[in-house]
Amino acid sequence: MNLSQVAAAFRPFDTLAAQLLPQVEDDAGDGSHDLSHLLRVWNNARRLQAEEGGDLRILLAAVILHDCVRVEKNSPLRSQASTLSAQRAQEILLSLGWTREEAQRVAHAVQAHSYSAQITPLTLEAKIVQDADRLDAIGAIGVARCFYVAGRMGSSLYEALDPQAQQRPLQDTRYALDHFPAKLFRLQEGFQTAAGAAMAQARQEKMRGFVEQFLGEL
Repeated sequence: MNLSQVAAAFRPFDTLAAQLLPQVEDDAGDGSHDLSHLLRVWNNARRLQAEEGGDLRILLAAVILHDCVRVEKNSPLRSQASTLSAQRAQEILLSLGWTREEAQRVAHAVQAHSYSAQITPLTLEAKIVQDADRLDAIGAIGVARCFYVAGRMGSSLYEALDPQAQQRPLQDTRYALDHFPAKLFRLQEGFQTAAGAAMAQARQEKMRGFVEQFLGEL
């Protein structure tokens, strides 16, 4: 696909998308943070915006740039990833002629989207971007992404003798199954918008059902 074809998927903001997409660092083969991820987060954000309101132009810029600086999940710099992306996003937007206030609104949404950064979103757009990104981490897509990332990092499916971590600490960098109680099951508690919370509940039920089936086959 060429840039115009990709940008067209972000209509009616395809012109803006065509400016921003080349600024995103190469995904280095990371299929959990690729174009399909951006499109899913954008679709989530549009659904939430339809219910909650918010500036779609700000939302699009924040969605496309929310991972514009790539940091691997197992990197010691992981907690700084959203801050690095926010700084880069602001630089990009200022270079494109955005006002400082607009660029800062986008940068805040980018910085606050991250679970590991633990930054409270203060604007409606930041709340929507955080919810939209977290929705992509749960449900059927979330299950697929969890095991994809685990395989990419060389993790095992589960700890053979204690898969539910009843007598050991959770180690989600070593075992994919541990990532569900360690993080994914906790995401539902932190949704910022009513629309996001409703969508999260449905996806959470699907994800819990999968884990129950998984454990039932051991």
